[in-house]
Amino acid sequence: MMASFFDQFASPSFLGIPLIAVAIALPWVLFPTPSSRWMSNRLITVQTWFVNRFTNQLMMPLNVGGHKWALMLTSLMVFLITINMLGLLPYTFTPTTQLSLNMGLAVPLWLATVIIGMRNQPTVALGHLLPEGTPIPLIPVLIIIETISLFIRPLALGVRLTANLTAGHLLIQLIATAVFVLLPMMPTVAILTAAVLFLLTLLEVAVAMIQAYVFVLLLSLYLQENV
Repeated sequence: MMASFFDQFASPSFLGIPLIAVAIALPWVLFPTPSSRWMSNRLITVQTWFVNRFTNQLMMPLNVGGHKWALMLTSLMVFLITINMLGLLPYTFTPTTQLSLNMGLAVPLWLATVIIGMRNQPTVALGHLLPEGTPIPLIPVLIIIETISLFIRPLALGVRLTANLTAGHLLIQLIATAVFVLLPMMPTVAILTAAVLFLLTLLEVAVAMIQAYVFVLLLSLYLQENV
């Protein structure tokens, strides 16, 4: 039995070697690869349709310069959804509950959008730090506030994904523990609690997909400001 509920978020290890790299890389093996045939099977067709629809929806607000990010953002979306969904299976590890991994994804991508904006249109990029029509006495204060908010963006991306997945996993484990404890004492209450657990699991599946979409959507909005 686990000594703490937070032990489920510890990276598994074998012979002292952390296996987080395996947990990150292994889900890619589950995706079917397109064949050279004229007719594809249903799974590849659905996968292709989903990727095309998502890419069109994501790239619609961006100009042609931002379309270069389509492959990266779509791959990131599929990667996050796969890891989040597989992390809901029993006896599995969810790498996206680690703040280090989420920050490792958020900081470089956010920094790339800022560098693109400063290189291509520095005046417009710096203009975001000062809203138009600001009174002169408020200019220094607003510049400081907008600069702080700019540097908080990657932290918000990483913490949002980590907090939502961690809270959902903890809540599921707490309710599941309550079901096992109540089952021999109060079976009726245990059955009702198990029904709540089932509904919460469905909600967590939706959260796993939505949080991956929100992560990529916010990155596309940051990119839209700088291209």
